[in-house]
Amino acid sequence: MAGAASTPGRGRAGAIIEGINVTPLVDIMLVLLVIFIVTAKVLVTPAVPLDLPKVARADEIQVVFAVTIPVQGETRVDGQPVADEAALAALAAAAVARDRDLRAVIQADGAVPHRRVVRALDALRRAGVEKVAVATQLEDQGAR
Repeated sequence: MAGAASTPGRGRAGAIIEGINVTPLVDIMLVLLVIFIVTAKVLVTPAVPLDLPKVARADEIQVVFAVTIPVQGETRVDGQPVADEAALAALAAAAVARDRDLRAVIQADGAVPHRRVVRALDALRRAGVEKVAVATQLEDQGAR
């Protein structure tokens, strides 16, 4: 019986409890430990899913589709000017046909209106480009 005295004759009502059954306490602590482990994993997992690049072997070359959007002037793809979003989508579709694992990088000037960047993103998505990154620069590097 839980909490009963271990010596004979001392198990009557009102006697001092000499031992405690710690099994329920251990059970509760193990359940709490499992709950904390699961919630800690959820809290540490980033909220934004990232498509991190995989390690490439020396003989593999990752193809990058560079889209440059300047403040003034037309959008450029791999250094070549493109007329509009339809031309950008056509070039991207051709590049995806050559390499299904194509990665696109958008390099937009900070003063470019948001709508131009979104249009470029939409054109790339319509063309089937699934991996798109936006190039950034650290603030202290821009001041040099």
